[in-house]
Amino acid sequence: MAGPLDDSDTRSAVQAVLGAEHAAIWSAGLATAYLPADEQTALADAALAHRERRDALVALCETAGVPPAPSAAAYATPRPVTDAASAAALLAVAEDDTAVGWRAVLERTDDAELRRTGVAAVVSAASVGVRWRGLAGMQPLVASFPGTR
Repeated sequence: MAGPLDDSDTRSAVQAVLGAEHAAIWSAGLATAYLPADEQTALADAALAHRERRDALVALCETAGVPPAPSAAAYATPRPVTDAASAAALLAVAEDDTAVGWRAVLERTDDAELRRTGVAAVVSAASVGVRWRGLAGMQPLVASFPGTR
């Protein structure tokens, strides 16, 4: 029986989205220092969702005998993070990056569980991204087609 990571294209997409999930978790850690207290619960919830997806991807890789992509010590930000608006903009980019990564997985797998996770991740990125875009003063608040650039 074929596993969800038997195809090299799927394996590459899973490794790429794992990297995006690592970066989203790191971004949440940075943003926590700049977001106001009333945004901390939303940030914690979003970070937890990214950690859960990251952990599921790591487990998937390990089960398939594929070494999971490691987290970097730090990640480059698109612009300096100096206040709540720039922290929220960073979080919006992180959500966009994970949506793009999960969409790539969806395009490359027929595995039902991986597809369920991917669809949920793209929907989550789109809805959570609205909050961060609003806080950052970004327009539009929602991408027309989440997971595309």
